[in-house]
Amino acid sequence: MGQTASYLGQFFPAKPKFTAADVPDLTGKVVIVYLAARSKSKAEAAIQDLKAQTGKEALFLELDLSSLDSVKRSAQEFLSKEPALHILFNNAGVMWPPIDQLTADGYDLQWGTNVLGHFYFTELLMSALIAGAETSPDKKARVVTTSSFGNYMVKGIDFASFRDGPERKKLGPQDLYSQSKLGNVLIAREVAKRYGDKGIVSTSVNPGNIRTELTRHATFPGMKLLSVLVLYPVHYGAITQLYAGTSPQTVDANGKFFVPWAREAKPNPVALDSELGERLWKWCEEQVKDR
Repeated sequence: MGQTASYLGQFFPAKPKFTAADVPDLTGKVVIVYLAARSKSKAEAAIQDLKAQTGKEALFLELDLSSLDSVKRSAQEFLSKEPALHILFNNAGVMWPPIDQLTADGYDLQWGTNVLGHFYFTELLMSALIAGAETSPDKKARVVTTSSFGNYMVKGIDFASFRDGPERKKLGPQDLYSQSKLGNVLIAREVAKRYGDKGIVSTSVNPGNIRTELTRHATFPGMKLLSVLVLYPVHYGAITQLYAGTSPQTVDANGKFFVPWAREAKPNPVALDSELGERLWKWCEEQVKDR
């Protein structure tokens, strides 16, 4: 009963105690979202909107996580400009696309984008993150990976479904999405385990059920009503990520999982399986080792 209640609490969370006003002074720190995005036009619109509202100007970094070549180019471009990185928000993603959609490298689109793309980007930027930790007053750099409530919706990881085939089609878009969100938590915990002694604080989050274009492939009956009942305005989606990525309260939260709004919680118990995390990490390494 208690665990069920905590799950439901992620859909109807209490009013947030942490807000954007609680983000500490980040002067001198380099952060991704830098702004890294596939669409230059959408990124530039967001940059202009940010400047109009805050007077601050973000920088565009072209990044398509569904292409490992793009991930590598993006990381190289960033490293050519910045010697250190202090906060990395891995918050891109796709949800429930048509089953025929694959990445440029032939992986399931959701797995390749949400998990493998973020893994590769983080690994390529790790030297800058370690440099960021070394130059921070608290000797920490943070990696925040966006999972979702979907991480609870699958019982495990089906390695045979990462590329196209019968296993992938049997799972279908919804389970493939949930599997990728479980993968996010597993990889975030592996980053914590492997780089924690170098000052890296790696966490994962369920940002909440947010009213964004991410749900554009959700065409089932009742979606409009569901949107009104359980989806929150887009700015709420930043609360838990900012808490994990900037708050002094989370500076020692390596490997933890956070849920709406800015609360620590337990992920799917499968995400705590260290052997599965190790196996998944090795699989990801194998995919990018010769690039």
